[in-house]
Amino acid sequence: MVKSLLVVRLRGTVNVRKPVKRILEELHLSKRFRATIIPDTPDYKGMLIAAKDHVAWCHVKASFISKLIKKRGRKEGWKPLSLKEIKEMNFKSFSDLAKSLEKGEVVLKEVKKIKPFFALSPPKGGFKRSTRRMYAQGGVLGENPELISIVEKMM
Repeated sequence: MVKSLLVVRLRGTVNVRKPVKRILEELHLSKRFRATIIPDTPDYKGMLIAAKDHVAWCHVKASFISKLIKKRGRKEGWKPLSLKEIKEMNFKSFSDLAKSLEKGEVVLKEVKKIKPFFALSPPKGGFKRSTRRMYAQGGVLGENPELISIVEKMM
């Protein structure tokens, strides 16, 4: 079973090398505090490892994906998603879309009428760890199992 990854860009846009900038644009993470959901495949893992100094990622469950889509999912014109638009995309509910995203059956950038990223705000209460270091070194970047709690403060 293919799991999904939640990827959040935590570093800014200044002094980013061109290959990394291209990878971040392909992931639709053009600005700071943008998040996306991608399948956990070797291709995407390679992209994340190349951009590890700018993003954090972790495995994500369908319940959290559903909550993220309800709160921060947007369609064209930055309007919030409603159940009507979800049903037009051939999904029964937000949780049905979240389950298919978690299993890797659907990729967020291929779903029509929905933006392929989520715009988040800075976390309430700030970061408790450094945003300039990897998770193993006491920071938040890279593969971070605590990322879900950080993103909940950002919603």
